[in-house]
Amino acid sequence: MMRWLYSLLMVLAQPALRRKLARRGLQEPGYLEAVEERFGYYSESESEADPAPGRPKPDQPPRGAASHTKWASVGASNTVWIHAVSLGETRAAASLVAALRQRLPGMRLLLTHGTATGRAEGAKLLQAGDLQTWQPWDTPAATARFLVHFKPRLGILMETEIWPNLAAGCKQAGVPLVLANARLSEKSARQASRLAWLARPAYASLTAVWAQTQEDARRLTALGAKVQGVFGNLKFDAAPDTAQLQSGRAWHARLACPLVMFASSREGEEQALLRLLAAQPAAQALQWLIVPRHPQRFDAVAALVQAQGFALSRRSSWQDGPPDSSAAGRSVWLGDSLGEMALYYGLADVALLGGSFEPLGGQNLIEAAACACPVLMGPHTFNFSEAAELAAAAGAALRVADLEQGVQTALALVQDADRLRTARQAADTFASAHRGATARLADAIVRLLDLSAS
Repeated sequence: MMRWLYSLLMVLAQPALRRKLARRGLQEPGYLEAVEERFGYYSESESEADPAPGRPKPDQPPRGAASHTKWASVGASNTVWIHAVSLGETRAAASLVAALRQRLPGMRLLLTHGTATGRAEGAKLLQAGDLQTWQPWDTPAATARFLVHFKPRLGILMETEIWPNLAAGCKQAGVPLVLANARLSEKSARQASRLAWLARPAYASLTAVWAQTQEDARRLTALGAKVQGVFGNLKFDAAPDTAQLQSGRAWHARLACPLVMFASSREGEEQALLRLLAAQPAAQALQWLIVPRHPQRFDAVAALVQAQGFALSRRSSWQDGPPDSSAAGRSVWLGDSLGEMALYYGLADVALLGGSFEPLGGQNLIEAAACACPVLMGPHTFNFSEAAELAAAAGAALRVADLEQGVQTALALVQDADRLRTARQAADTFASAHRGATARLADAIVRLLDLSAS
């Protein structure tokens, strides 16, 4: 078995990880929180959290509840562990958590994350008695300490996160480990194939995999995963924040000109956009809003805006809404806040899809569709290929060859009221038509718990 070589490298990499966390923490203090958890060291209170007064203990169903018989069996751990590495996976997990709480009364939730934004978002999902910690670094010792400390009944990995030692540790400890809302791009599949000696045993050790699409299922099966269903994408079930969406639309009604948003932009894309805007006077008739994907880049993007000679207005400085947009020509707004994408989509007429104008695979366009905001996407959407193609076929998204064509298409779209209205309706219909993955996945998890208890 070659996993020992991988394990050795992961052990040797621990000092580098600590240095990386220290550097990252200078910009995002959340990375400095509870660092030792990442190496499998926990306080006793983290496994003995008390429920709120009046709430049942985590291993007991509420009185009078129609609890799941095998789930509530005496002596069984009722800790369900969900690993959602970052912000997007954590938001997708929210609907699954709610569905599991309905089906499994008395469930104790354990959430793990890899990023500070994911951890901050995950805190919103916790109830009294629930637990939250960092994903253990993938060494045999850290993963063993994690499993012994928390004793989960079941582990649910969201979307793509497969770690060889964690998967092997769960199998050895008898903890069923599943991959939910699973996706695997062609690029990632090729990379995994090159490391088949490491990847195939990890995928094969999973108890079950539920894929987003048939293509994801095909690629996962080729790596040895036990694909037991194709359920669609949980992100279609994540309803946008109603208050944010209403605020954004109210602010939009006060705009003096159309607004185009660059949603979840990535490094290199903002500078390319700003150069295009500086060179195209027609595009300056619009108000432009840039919302970077990563919060640690907010200041860097602000500096890029000013370096190109544009006036800068940051969301963090707004009081009762954005500034006057009547002189939009040389002004660019910066969405430098977290957890407000619904507000931004409500404010925008149309959005350019970040990550799709550089070979980065694109970002999730489902939230935009749920907010009835049409999307213009570049050529690189391999991370969400089926969702992108379905959105394009439904008229909820338009494919453009490059960023320059994206700017020109945005300008034409906002100047055609009928076409824009049709695109917005298509986005809303597209989002509604693909809901339902959460219920299918939650039912499958309950059936798996039935089997594991029998």
